Amino acid sequence: MQLVVARIGRAHGIKGEVTVEVRTDEPEARLAPGAVLATDPASTGPLTIETGRVHSGRLLLRFEGVRDRTAAEALRNTLLIAEVDPAELPEEEDEYYDHQLMDLDVVTKDGAEVGRITEISHLPSQDLFIVERPDGSEVMIPFVESIVTEIDLEEQRAVIDPPPGLIDDQAEIASSRDAAEDEDEGAGAGADGDRP
Repeated sequence: MQLVVARIGRAHGIKGEVTVEVRTDEPEARLAPGAVLATDPASTGPLTIETGRVHSGRLLLRFEGVRDRTAAEALRNTLLIAEVDPAELPEEEDEYYDHQLMDLDVVTKDGAEVGRITEISHLPSQDLFIVERPDGSEVMIPFVESIVTEIDLEEQRAVIDPPPGLIDDQAEIASSRDAAEDEDEGAGAGADGDRP
């Protein structure tokens, strides 16, 4: 099975290094020196990682045969694809690979159907399930323990306990600014009434 593990960004320096947007939870294994990766577009690869290092919080890679900025810049926006055994599981018990979560049915803890996971978005703060609802609309569900309470791979479903407003229009809207304005209006009416 092929999985996208990174996207090449812009060139870094003049010696062929590139920044990469990591799309795997195991970059130390998937993006290690010596790894041979397929690419999209296919004509760009395969690429063999020669070196890797972290600089200012970003992963920088250099590939065999890429020696200057021009060659590195030509790789920009290329997807890096690793061959992964479908039976392989993450090291941690409560972790999952994207391919395990794709197409899972999403239901609430009460059993109400929400939809099907069609995409997983990896953001800096958390991952999001993009869920296609039966009517064709989409809803984004944060993949956090307080909301996604169970992943059942045998039953092919994810059970969620959504807060109000996440999957419906029942959001409870309250802000401290609104409360402060209400208090000011009440105080202002009282003061105006006391004037002679």
